Amino acid sequence: MSARIDLSDVGQVFWVQDDADKQKRQFVALEDVDLTVSAGEFLTLVGPSGCGKSTILDLISGLTKPSAGTLRIDGRPITGPGLDRSVVFQQYTLLPWRTARANVEFALEAKGGLTKAERVRIADEYLELVGLSEFANRLPGELSGGMKQRVAIARSLSYQPEVLLMDEPFGALDAQTRERLQEELLGIWRRTGTTVVFITHDIDEAVFLGQRVAVMSAAPGRIREVVDIRLDRSAAGDDDIRGTQAFAGYRHRIWSLLRERTGRPEEVASVA
Repeated sequence: MSARIDLSDVGQVFWVQDDADKQKRQFVALEDVDLTVSAGEFLTLVGPSGCGKSTILDLISGLTKPSAGTLRIDGRPITGPGLDRSVVFQQYTLLPWRTARANVEFALEAKGGLTKAERVRIADEYLELVGLSEFANRLPGELSGGMKQRVAIARSLSYQPEVLLMDEPFGALDAQTRERLQEELLGIWRRTGTTVVFITHDIDEAVFLGQRVAVMSAAPGRIREVVDIRLDRSAAGDDDIRGTQAFAGYRHRIWSLLRERTGRPEEVASVA
């Protein structure tokens, strides 16, 4: 089961201390953000550094509350964290003393209501989903970076959240591992039908993964435009879609939107 997400006129203001005079001043991180994510959709969010992408994810997860506006899941106001949402961060956040299986079980323990045998069965099911059945008894220190992130994804999916929130989960990985995990993530999303909101600095990653790409402006962050991605994957396949003319066209369009908004090449380079 997946869920629809609605953000309406969302704003977020933080109080920050000025190092020079030690006075606290308002920093407007988000302003008038309107965004709808359909149930079962894979939406990617791209924008320059500091534009509020992670702030939006924190708000949807319920870790913070907005200064203005409303956030809803299937019509229900978001008032805090819940088991209907799960977050995958760039850092793996695995418990180093627990095996891959035990790390997945940890989320199921927190959910409660399951026997040990049921937790093991479900953990093994989701490790198989991410291709790590053979590594169930390995500690995180014995796994590569890509494997650790797959364990984190398995853990996040194990209790069947309606929404999966991903904050640059592949940002620390090498290019080859990153592309392979992008392809695997698409396969998992197709099999589970989970609603995914995926933050990235990388335009290629945004186009490759997203059914739609929400392009943000520089702070105060707003949704500049939402671009529908219509790539014929049946003809090219996931492996080859990056080399098509259509892919290049979408990439250029999003790059142009970011450049048009910032007008500063260094900010565009940070998301290219």
